[in-house]
Amino acid sequence: MNREFQSLCRQGSVVGRWLLSVLLILAMSGCATVFSAQVSRFEQWPQNADGASYWIKPDKAQQNNLQFQTYADAVRAALGPTGLVEASNEAQARFVVHMDYSSPRERVWEQRPVDPYYYGPGPFYRPWRWGYAPMVQNVVVDVYRMTLSVRIDDRSQQGHEVYRATAVATNGRDQLGAAMPYLARALFDHFPGRNGEVIQVRYPVR
Repeated sequence: MNREFQSLCRQGSVVGRWLLSVLLILAMSGCATVFSAQVSRFEQWPQNADGASYWIKPDKAQQNNLQFQTYADAVRAALGPTGLVEASNEAQARFVVHMDYSSPRERVWEQRPVDPYYYGPGPFYRPWRWGYAPMVQNVVVDVYRMTLSVRIDDRSQQGHEVYRATAVATNGRDQLGAAMPYLARALFDHFPGRNGEVIQVRYPVR
């Protein structure tokens, strides 16, 4: 009986490891509803800026651009918790906010799960056996590098740059519009942060 019990325990342990491996592969495959981005930022934020006003200024290519206007709304929403207040026009604003965004396609190496029931090259496949974790292989895939950058200049310091940050997230599809609220939030989380820091942020996807 003791040997049979120990054998069952070993089998349970194997099954547990297998289930854990499956969960890890699902997470790597993007099944988790979590938005992840890397943020790098640099700051020389002035001490007397509480309640100061800002203005989001489009560059020449962004003027009269509906995409820019939509993404600017996401940045406004993210700026709200910082205590800054949007000015009625640029002339009344202390801070001028510049935005840049893109989602170029890139090719990267990624780990993907192999069919758990059969594996091996050629027509003669060996059946997958209990006790072996599902295999993964490295493959080349296309991803979109969704990026949002902001730069804030202080007009009270002759336009001196006081904040610069970039948030980057990758996805198998070009979903820059859907990602924009999360990218904007990432730029201003715990604002202004520490100069030169690079952090990883994770938000539940609503």
